[in-house]
Amino acid sequence: MAIYKEQDFSERRNAANEARKALLNRFKARPAEDDPEVLARKAERQAILEAREKRNAEKEKLKQERLAREAIEKAEREAAAEAARIAAEEAAAAEAKIREAEETDRITRVLADEAERKAKRDARYAARKARGGRMPLPPRA
Repeated sequence: MAIYKEQDFSERRNAANEARKALLNRFKARPAEDDPEVLARKAERQAILEAREKRNAEKEKLKQERLAREAIEKAEREAAAEAARIAAEEAAAAEAKIREAEETDRITRVLADEAERKAKRDARYAARKARGGRMPLPPRA
């Protein structure tokens, strides 16, 4: 097994100081704000943001157009369904009127037939009364 060597306080302090120095050197090595590379990266990021905003605006525009088109199509479908419903109701009402007229005609014919039969019966009764008295019974066989 490897022997574990503990670092003492001074070694840890030296390591921390060196890490701070490396961080400071890295910060100092960073290019300035007016450096062409920094300006180029900044311009590139700005172009990317503008392109993203443009795409998002275009997406939103297309979405609004699609929603408007769907709303128009839905309104047209509802209008067509309403027209079909009204036409079906009118057809049903016309059919009901025809059935009612047929029923009324049939009732009128039945009442006319009954009145005619009653008139014939009354005429037979009146003729029998006019002949006077009773009808002779048929002879027995």
